[in-house]
Amino acid sequence: MARAAPVTPPTRLPAGGDRSGAALDRLQLMVTRKLDGLLQGDYAGLLPGPGSEAGESREYRPGDDVRRMDWPVTARTTLPHVRRTVADRELETWLAVDLSASLDFGTGRWLKRDVVVAAAAALAHLTVRGGNRIGAVIGTGVAASAGSSARQSRTGRWRGAPPEAGTGTLLRLPARGGRKETQGLLRAIAGTEIRPGRSDLGALVDMLNRPPRRRGLVVVISDFLAPPQQWGRPIRKLRVRHDVLAVEVVDPRELELPDVGVLPVVDPESGELHEVQTADPGLRRRYAEAATAQRAAIATELRAAGAAHLRLRTDRDWLLDMVRFVAAQRHARTRGTTR
Repeated sequence: MARAAPVTPPTRLPAGGDRSGAALDRLQLMVTRKLDGLLQGDYAGLLPGPGSEAGESREYRPGDDVRRMDWPVTARTTLPHVRRTVADRELETWLAVDLSASLDFGTGRWLKRDVVVAAAAALAHLTVRGGNRIGAVIGTGVAASAGSSARQSRTGRWRGAPPEAGTGTLLRLPARGGRKETQGLLRAIAGTEIRPGRSDLGALVDMLNRPPRRRGLVVVISDFLAPPQQWGRPIRKLRVRHDVLAVEVVDPRELELPDVGVLPVVDPESGELHEVQTADPGLRRRYAEAATAQRAAIATELRAAGAAHLRLRTDRDWLLDMVRFVAAQRHARTRGTTR
Protein backbone atom coordinates (compact mmCIF):
# COMPACT_ATOMS: atom_id res chain seq x y z
CA MET A 1 0.00 0.00 0.00
CA ALA A 2 1.47 3.38 -0.97
CA ARG A 3 1.96 5.79 1.90
CA ALA A 4 2.23 9.55 2.16
CA ALA A 5 5.68 11.03 2.24
CA PRO A 6 6.73 11.26 5.89
CA VAL A 7 6.30 14.48 7.81
CA THR A 8 9.08 15.25 10.28
CA PRO A 9 7.61 14.68 13.77
CA PRO A 10 8.29 17.10 16.63
CA THR A 11 9.91 14.38 18.77
CA ARG A 12 12.15 11.76 17.20
CA LEU A 13 15.51 10.08 17.46
CA PRO A 14 18.17 11.73 15.30
CA ALA A 15 19.23 9.86 12.19
CA GLY A 16 22.60 8.23 11.67
CA GLY A 17 25.20 7.74 14.36
CA ASP A 18 23.49 10.16 16.79
CA ARG A 19 20.82 7.52 17.35
CA SER A 20 23.24 5.46 19.40
CA GLY A 21 24.41 8.40 21.52
CA ALA A 22 22.74 10.91 23.82
CA ALA A 23 19.29 10.54 22.21
CA LEU A 24 19.17 6.81 22.97
CA ASP A 25 20.39 7.46 26.51
CA ARG A 26 17.56 9.96 27.04
CA LEU A 27 15.08 7.43 25.70
CA GLN A 28 16.31 4.75 28.10
CA LEU A 29 16.13 7.22 31.00
CA MET A 30 12.52 8.05 30.11
CA VAL A 31 11.64 4.36 29.94
CA THR A 32 13.28 3.69 33.31
CA ARG A 33 11.52 6.57 35.04
CA LYS A 34 8.07 5.66 33.76
CA LEU A 35 8.28 1.89 34.11
CA ASP A 36 10.13 1.49 37.41
CA GLY A 37 7.72 0.73 40.22
CA LEU A 38 4.77 0.13 37.89
CA LEU A 39 5.31 -3.39 36.61
CA GLN A 40 7.38 -5.13 39.26
CA GLY A 41 5.90 -8.41 40.48
CA ASP A 42 6.46 -12.12 40.59
CA TYR A 43 7.15 -12.49 36.89
CA ALA A 44 10.49 -12.25 35.14
CA GLY A 45 9.30 -10.85 31.83
CA LEU A 46 6.75 -8.78 29.98
CA LEU A 47 4.51 -11.80 29.42
CA PRO A 48 4.04 -13.77 32.67
CA GLY A 49 5.05 -17.12 31.21
CA PRO A 50 3.98 -20.39 32.81
CA GLY A 51 7.54 -21.47 33.62
CA SER A 52 8.75 -25.06 33.71
CA GLU A 53 8.94 -26.08 37.39
CA ALA A 54 5.96 -28.06 38.68
CA GLY A 55 3.76 -26.35 41.28
CA GLU A 56 0.36 -26.95 42.86
CA SER A 57 -2.78 -28.16 41.09
CA ARG A 58 -6.07 -26.29 40.81
CA GLU A 59 -9.39 -26.80 39.09
CA TYR A 60 -9.51 -26.24 35.35
CA ARG A 61 -10.88 -22.87 34.17
CA PRO A 62 -11.97 -21.96 30.64
CA GLY A 63 -8.92 -20.70 28.76
CA ASP A 64 -6.36 -22.86 30.58
CA ASP A 65 -3.80 -24.70 28.48
CA VAL A 66 -4.99 -28.31 28.18
CA ARG A 67 -1.36 -29.40 27.89
CA ARG A 68 -1.03 -28.67 31.62
CA MET A 69 -3.84 -31.00 32.65
CA ASP A 70 -3.04 -32.92 35.87
CA TRP A 71 -4.54 -36.27 35.00
CA PRO A 72 -3.79 -38.12 38.29
CA VAL A 73 -5.56 -35.43 40.34
CA THR A 74 -8.37 -35.27 37.77
CA ALA A 75 -8.90 -39.03 38.10
CA ARG A 76 -8.93 -38.93 41.92
CA THR A 77 -11.32 -35.97 42.24
CA THR A 78 -13.40 -36.60 39.08
CA LEU A 79 -13.00 -32.87 38.36
CA PRO A 80 -10.59 -31.51 35.72
CA HIS A 81 -7.43 -30.02 37.26
CA VAL A 82 -4.41 -28.30 35.78
CA ARG A 83 -0.90 -28.26 37.17
CA ARG A 84 0.45 -24.83 37.99
CA THR A 85 4.05 -24.14 37.12
CA VAL A 86 6.53 -21.82 38.77
CA ALA A 87 7.97 -19.03 36.63
CA ASP A 88 11.61 -19.54 35.71
CA ARG A 89 14.09 -17.47 37.69
CA GLU A 90 16.18 -16.80 34.61
CA LEU A 91 14.53 -15.66 31.40
CA GLU A 92 16.03 -15.57 27.93
CA THR A 93 14.39 -12.98 25.69
CA TRP A 94 14.90 -12.64 21.93
CA LEU A 95 13.87 -9.65 19.84
CA ALA A 96 13.11 -10.12 16.14
CA VAL A 97 13.37 -6.57 14.80
CA ASP A 98 12.11 -5.89 11.27
CA LEU A 99 13.75 -2.74 9.87
CA SER A 100 12.23 -2.69 6.39
CA ALA A 101 12.17 0.57 4.45
CA SER A 102 8.50 1.07 5.37
CA LEU A 103 9.65 1.82 8.94
CA ASP A 104 11.25 5.10 7.79
CA PHE A 105 7.84 6.76 7.76
CA GLY A 106 5.73 8.70 10.22
CA THR A 107 3.23 11.55 10.37
CA GLY A 108 2.65 11.59 14.13
CA ARG A 109 4.94 12.38 17.03
CA TRP A 110 7.40 9.67 15.99
CA LEU A 111 8.63 7.85 12.96
CA LYS A 112 7.71 4.17 12.94
CA ARG A 113 11.40 3.33 13.22
CA ASP A 114 11.64 5.41 16.41
CA VAL A 115 8.74 3.50 17.94
CA VAL A 116 10.51 0.23 17.10
CA VAL A 117 13.66 1.36 18.91
CA ALA A 118 11.64 2.71 21.83
CA ALA A 119 9.69 -0.53 22.16
CA ALA A 120 12.93 -2.52 22.12
CA ALA A 121 14.32 -0.29 24.90
CA ALA A 122 11.20 -0.76 27.03
CA LEU A 123 11.18 -4.52 26.51
CA ALA A 124 14.86 -4.72 27.42
CA HIS A 125 14.21 -2.78 30.62
CA LEU A 126 11.31 -5.07 31.55
CA THR A 127 13.11 -8.33 30.94
CA VAL A 128 16.81 -7.84 31.68
CA ARG A 129 17.16 -8.07 35.42
CA GLY A 130 18.10 -10.74 37.90
CA GLY A 131 20.48 -12.54 35.55
CA ASN A 132 18.11 -12.58 32.57
CA ARG A 133 19.61 -12.44 29.08
CA ILE A 134 18.48 -10.74 25.88
CA GLY A 135 19.49 -11.18 22.24
CA ALA A 136 18.18 -9.99 18.90
CA VAL A 137 17.91 -10.77 15.23
CA ILE A 138 17.60 -7.82 12.85
CA GLY A 139 16.40 -7.82 9.25
CA THR A 140 16.73 -4.99 6.76
CA GLY A 141 16.89 -4.62 2.99
CA VAL A 142 15.55 -6.55 0.02
CA ALA A 143 13.51 -9.62 0.93
CA ALA A 144 15.62 -12.76 1.26
CA SER A 145 14.87 -15.76 -0.92
CA ALA A 146 16.54 -18.94 -2.03
CA GLY A 147 19.56 -18.11 -4.17
CA SER A 148 19.26 -14.38 -3.55
CA SER A 149 22.07 -12.09 -2.50
CA ALA A 150 20.73 -11.81 1.03
CA ARG A 151 23.24 -12.84 3.63
CA GLN A 152 23.19 -13.85 7.26
CA SER A 153 25.82 -12.49 9.57
CA ARG A 154 26.63 -13.01 13.19
CA THR A 155 28.67 -11.00 15.62
CA GLY A 156 30.04 -12.26 18.87
CA ARG A 157 30.25 -8.84 20.52
CA TRP A 158 28.11 -5.78 20.01
CA ARG A 159 29.11 -3.41 22.76
CA GLY A 160 30.51 -0.85 20.34
CA ALA A 161 29.31 0.32 16.94
CA PRO A 162 26.73 -1.85 15.17
CA PRO A 163 27.93 -4.10 12.36
CA GLU A 164 27.32 -2.89 8.85
CA ALA A 165 24.19 -4.28 7.25
CA GLY A 166 24.29 -4.91 3.54
CA THR A 167 21.36 -5.37 1.22
CA GLY A 168 19.16 -8.21 2.39
CA THR A 169 21.01 -8.61 5.68
CA LEU A 170 19.77 -10.79 8.53
CA LEU A 171 21.88 -10.03 11.59
CA ARG A 172 22.05 -12.08 14.81
CA LEU A 173 23.18 -10.56 18.12
CA PRO A 174 23.83 -13.28 20.74
CA ALA A 175 21.88 -13.27 24.01
CA ARG A 176 23.82 -11.70 26.87
CA GLY A 177 23.04 -10.41 30.33
CA GLY A 178 24.01 -7.21 32.08
CA ARG A 179 23.11 -3.57 31.63
CA LYS A 180 26.17 -2.64 29.54
CA GLU A 181 25.58 -5.49 27.11
CA THR A 182 21.90 -4.55 26.83
CA GLN A 183 22.79 -0.94 26.07
CA GLY A 184 25.15 -2.18 23.38
CA LEU A 185 22.38 -4.27 21.85
CA LEU A 186 20.03 -1.27 21.76
CA ARG A 187 22.73 0.85 20.13
CA ALA A 188 23.23 -1.85 17.51
CA ILE A 189 19.48 -1.86 16.74
CA ALA A 190 19.21 1.95 16.68
CA GLY A 191 22.35 2.31 14.54
CA THR A 192 21.37 -0.26 11.90
CA GLU A 193 20.93 1.51 8.56
CA ILE A 194 17.61 0.85 6.87
CA ARG A 195 18.21 -0.44 3.33
CA PRO A 196 15.78 -0.14 0.39
CA GLY A 197 13.21 -2.92 0.08
CA ARG A 198 11.39 -5.18 2.51
CA SER A 199 13.17 -7.73 4.64
CA ASP A 200 11.78 -11.27 4.71
CA LEU A 201 9.92 -11.33 8.04
CA GLY A 202 9.37 -15.08 7.77
CA ALA A 203 13.10 -15.74 7.35
CA LEU A 204 13.84 -13.34 10.21
CA VAL A 205 11.53 -15.20 12.61
CA ASP A 206 12.83 -18.55 11.39
CA MET A 207 16.30 -17.56 12.61
CA LEU A 208 14.93 -18.12 16.12
CA ASN A 209 13.53 -21.55 15.22
CA ARG A 210 16.89 -22.91 14.08
CA PRO A 211 18.61 -24.08 16.14
CA PRO A 212 16.00 -24.73 18.89
CA ARG A 213 16.57 -22.52 21.92
CA ARG A 214 15.71 -22.81 25.59
CA ARG A 215 12.15 -21.84 26.39
CA GLY A 216 11.70 -18.12 26.89
CA LEU A 217 10.09 -14.99 25.49
CA VAL A 218 10.27 -13.94 21.83
CA VAL A 219 9.15 -10.47 20.74
CA VAL A 220 8.58 -9.74 17.04
CA ILE A 221 8.60 -5.98 16.30
CA SER A 222 7.39 -5.01 12.83
CA ASP A 223 4.69 -3.20 10.89
CA PHE A 224 3.68 -6.65 9.53
CA LEU A 225 2.97 -5.23 6.06
CA ALA A 226 4.42 -8.35 4.45
CA PRO A 227 1.77 -10.93 3.40
CA PRO A 228 0.61 -12.95 6.45
CA GLN A 229 1.32 -16.23 4.62
CA GLN A 230 5.01 -15.25 4.66
CA TRP A 231 5.40 -14.94 8.44
CA GLY A 232 2.38 -16.76 9.93
CA ARG A 233 3.81 -20.29 9.84
CA PRO A 234 7.22 -19.36 11.37
CA ILE A 235 5.45 -17.59 14.26
CA ARG A 236 3.23 -20.63 14.85
CA LYS A 237 6.35 -22.83 15.00
CA LEU A 238 7.93 -20.39 17.43
CA ARG A 239 4.84 -20.40 19.65
CA VAL A 240 5.13 -24.17 20.22
CA ARG A 241 8.20 -23.60 22.38
CA HIS A 242 8.11 -19.96 23.48
CA ASP A 243 5.82 -17.21 24.68
CA VAL A 244 5.48 -14.90 21.68
CA LEU A 245 4.60 -11.21 21.69
CA ALA A 246 3.95 -9.43 18.38
CA VAL A 247 4.43 -5.65 18.52
CA GLU A 248 2.74 -4.04 15.51
CA VAL A 249 3.81 -0.47 14.70
CA VAL A 250 1.21 1.63 12.88
CA ASP A 251 1.01 5.18 11.57
CA PRO A 252 -2.43 6.88 11.33
CA ARG A 253 -1.94 7.66 7.63
CA GLU A 254 -1.74 3.92 6.98
CA LEU A 255 -5.31 3.63 8.28
CA GLU A 256 -6.97 6.59 6.58
CA LEU A 257 -6.16 9.47 4.23
CA PRO A 258 -6.89 13.11 5.12
CA ASP A 259 -8.68 15.43 2.71
CA VAL A 260 -5.73 17.60 1.65
CA GLY A 261 -6.23 17.78 -2.10
CA VAL A 262 -3.55 16.38 -4.39
CA LEU A 263 -1.08 14.47 -2.24
CA PRO A 264 2.24 13.05 -3.51
CA VAL A 265 2.80 9.61 -2.01
CA VAL A 266 5.84 7.39 -2.29
CA ASP A 267 6.36 3.73 -1.57
CA PRO A 268 9.52 3.71 0.59
CA GLU A 269 10.31 0.14 -0.44
CA SER A 270 10.13 0.55 -4.23
CA GLY A 271 10.60 4.32 -4.55
CA GLU A 272 7.52 4.66 -6.79
CA LEU A 273 5.95 8.11 -6.64
CA HIS A 274 2.25 8.81 -7.29
CA GLU A 275 -0.07 11.77 -6.96
CA VAL A 276 -3.37 10.98 -5.22
CA GLN A 277 -6.48 13.16 -5.23
CA THR A 278 -7.49 12.87 -1.57
CA ALA A 279 -10.49 15.17 -2.07
CA ASP A 280 -12.27 12.17 -3.63
CA PRO A 281 -14.45 10.72 -0.80
CA GLY A 282 -14.80 7.42 -2.66
CA LEU A 283 -11.02 6.97 -2.79
CA ARG A 284 -10.67 7.79 0.92
CA ARG A 285 -13.41 5.29 1.75
CA ARG A 286 -11.83 2.51 -0.32
CA TYR A 287 -8.43 3.25 1.22
CA ALA A 288 -9.85 3.04 4.77
CA GLU A 289 -11.70 -0.19 3.94
CA ALA A 290 -8.56 -1.78 2.47
CA ALA A 291 -6.50 -0.68 5.49
CA THR A 292 -9.09 -2.09 7.90
CA ALA A 293 -9.14 -5.41 6.05
CA GLN A 294 -5.33 -5.52 6.05
CA ARG A 295 -5.07 -4.92 9.81
CA ALA A 296 -7.83 -7.44 10.48
CA ALA A 297 -5.93 -10.07 8.49
CA ILE A 298 -2.79 -9.34 10.53
CA ALA A 299 -4.67 -9.65 13.82
CA THR A 300 -6.36 -12.88 12.68
CA GLU A 301 -3.04 -14.46 11.68
CA LEU A 302 -1.40 -13.52 14.98
CA ARG A 303 -4.36 -14.82 16.96
CA ALA A 304 -4.27 -18.10 15.02
CA ALA A 305 -0.55 -18.38 15.79
CA GLY A 306 -1.27 -17.99 19.51
CA ALA A 307 0.84 -14.82 19.86
CA ALA A 308 -0.04 -11.93 22.14
CA HIS A 309 -0.67 -8.81 20.06
CA LEU A 310 0.30 -5.26 21.01
CA ARG A 311 -0.36 -2.40 18.59
CA LEU A 312 1.64 0.82 19.00
CA ARG A 313 0.86 3.99 17.04
CA THR A 314 3.14 6.86 16.12
CA ASP A 315 0.53 9.44 17.19
CA ARG A 316 -0.10 8.03 20.69
CA ASP A 317 1.78 7.55 23.94
CA TRP A 318 3.34 4.18 23.14
CA LEU A 319 4.69 3.79 26.68
CA LEU A 320 1.23 4.17 28.22
CA ASP A 321 -0.17 1.65 25.72
CA MET A 322 2.56 -0.79 26.73
CA VAL A 323 1.83 -0.37 30.45
CA ARG A 324 -1.87 -1.00 29.85
CA PHE A 325 -1.08 -4.07 27.78
CA VAL A 326 1.16 -5.60 30.46
CA ALA A 327 -1.43 -4.88 33.17
CA ALA A 328 -4.16 -6.54 31.07
CA GLN A 329 -1.97 -9.59 30.42
CA ARG A 330 -1.24 -10.09 34.09
CA HIS A 331 -4.86 -9.55 35.06
CA ALA A 332 -5.94 -12.16 32.51
CA ARG A 333 -3.33 -14.62 33.78
CA THR A 334 -4.47 -14.25 37.40
CA ARG A 335 -8.02 -15.05 36.26
CA GLY A 336 -6.78 -18.27 34.68
CA THR A 337 -6.89 -17.19 31.02
CA THR A 338 -4.02 -16.84 28.59
CA ARG A 339 -5.28 -13.97 26.43
